[in-house]
Amino acid sequence: MGLIRFDGRVAVVTGAGGGLGRSYAHELAARGASVVVNDVGAAGDASLAEAVVAEIRGQGGVAVANRHSVTDPDGGRAIVETALDAFGRVDVLVNNAGFLRDRSFSKLSDEDIDDVLDVHLRGAFRVTQPAFAAMKERGYGRIVFTTSSVALFGNFGQANYASAKLGLVGLARSLAVEGARSGIKVNVVAPSAATGLTRGMFGEHEHRFRPEQVTPMTLFLASEACERTGEVYWAGGGRFAQVRFTQTAGWIGDGVGPEEVRDHLGEITDDADAFEPVDAMDELRRITGMLGVTLG
Repeated sequence: MGLIRFDGRVAVVTGAGGGLGRSYAHELAARGASVVVNDVGAAGDASLAEAVVAEIRGQGGVAVANRHSVTDPDGGRAIVETALDAFGRVDVLVNNAGFLRDRSFSKLSDEDIDDVLDVHLRGAFRVTQPAFAAMKERGYGRIVFTTSSVALFGNFGQANYASAKLGLVGLARSLAVEGARSGIKVNVVAPSAATGLTRGMFGEHEHRFRPEQVTPMTLFLASEACERTGEVYWAGGGRFAQVRFTQTAGWIGDGVGPEEVRDHLGEITDDADAFEPVDAMDELRRITGMLGVTLG
């Protein structure tokens, strides 16, 4: 079927000064994309974004740097404007920027909560809104959000991070519905990789979980070859998988109390006829069908 290429495409990658974002930016450029490398971090006298841009240009790629923060109310717009000013369009957005502030739930401060939500969730809103508008004008776009197994399955001491990251799944699934008529596909990747955020987690096996092993999934989701939308994929260590949200067929009762729920819990949780709604309206149609209800 041929190589997946990004010739003529313009990609924006947030948090691309290192780790996963740097790997995404490099591979997008290597496959023909013009890349906006966004990162607020600094390394010595030069920004991390500028360092990555220098690497990409040194390998014959096309890239420009942007140091605006996604936490700045105007930062997201400025990031997208960098792409529009430099290249005239935005075709791909990879929302990758993030950081951690881990504490047990009882010890979380308002600042711990707000700062994490501001970078991961509000920051994604700020960048994605102007990018989504630019994509709608051209009738094409690919948006990739970054979630985490912590959000999907939970973890001790990361309630703030999990909440923000699961919020991104809801955002992505809603935008998948809104973007369908405009040729915009929106998906989510849950990476498992040894980066600055996960230092030490993999111990002696860090080499098995390099950022480059997540990049193939993210680039596929960011490519024209991807026709899937509103989905969540896990990637890391050479393994790739889909994470699904299913609902059991359930049990139907009328005029019941909590005792009946207790007594029929086995039927309620039986996944023999579970289904995977495409969106909330698909779920409603299925459920009203089960209940014999016709909506106007």
